[in-house]
Amino acid sequence: MPTEEFIIALFCRVDEVMGDEPKHPQAKLYPSEVVTLALLYALKGAGERPFYRWLCRDYRQLFPALPERTRLFRRFTTHRAWAERFLAEPTVLGIADSYGVELRHPRRHGRVATQLGKKGLSNHRWIAGGKLCVLVNQWGRIVAWAEATANVHDSTFHPLIARFEGQTIVLTDGNFHRKVGDPANMKVCGRGTWPQRILVETVFSLLTRVCGLKRAGHRAWAAFQAHLAFVVAVFNLLAGWDGLQPDAFGVTHLALAEFSL
Repeated sequence: MPTEEFIIALFCRVDEVMGDEPKHPQAKLYPSEVVTLALLYALKGAGERPFYRWLCRDYRQLFPALPERTRLFRRFTTHRAWAERFLAEPTVLGIADSYGVELRHPRRHGRVATQLGKKGLSNHRWIAGGKLCVLVNQWGRIVAWAEATANVHDSTFHPLIARFEGQTIVLTDGNFHRKVGDPANMKVCGRGTWPQRILVETVFSLLTRVCGLKRAGHRAWAAFQAHLAFVVAVFNLLAGWDGLQPDAFGVTHLALAEFSL
């Protein structure tokens, strides 16, 4: 699908969700346009300046009221709650895991007092940045998420899991276990057990390869949160682009490569 046709189709699907949101009298962009631009930014995976140059150079005609760059990205941060409309419904079985996002090289950590994130381990290597914890349903769609600095233990995300007590049994690895206080609906899976957990690794792989989420360059935590929110939203929207199509074994295969920008 040509990129221009994809952007138009993306806007149409966003407008089905955002159509009831009124436009502010002083706003230049409709809510559906703001969300579409934020999803494109999340999918593009580039920095703010490269994304804005690409948008103005190739697709300015689709957004004639496009504001100045800094104003546009402030809109993304202000309205990040709109991304929650694209979260998936929980299922009986869910999977939770965390994903490290590097905001700077670990050697540069601590040089500036106002820098974001903390130093911590991710995939057995040191990073300086934050963590994204996601809870996915049995189809691989993201039901809920939370963020924290990279130095925190995964048990910090227990409240995210506990929110779905009585609805979802959540599979996790041993990093989420605490001596006392584990949520009642959390099941810690030992190494080599419950191969269904590989589904969340597929989600993380797509976020890395298609959305370029492994590294980010934000200077404000609110902007980082907004980026994560719209990455989750664009993943859910594109993962269900053609609806659920399980194979003969009832497995739904996730694929986003065709939407890569």
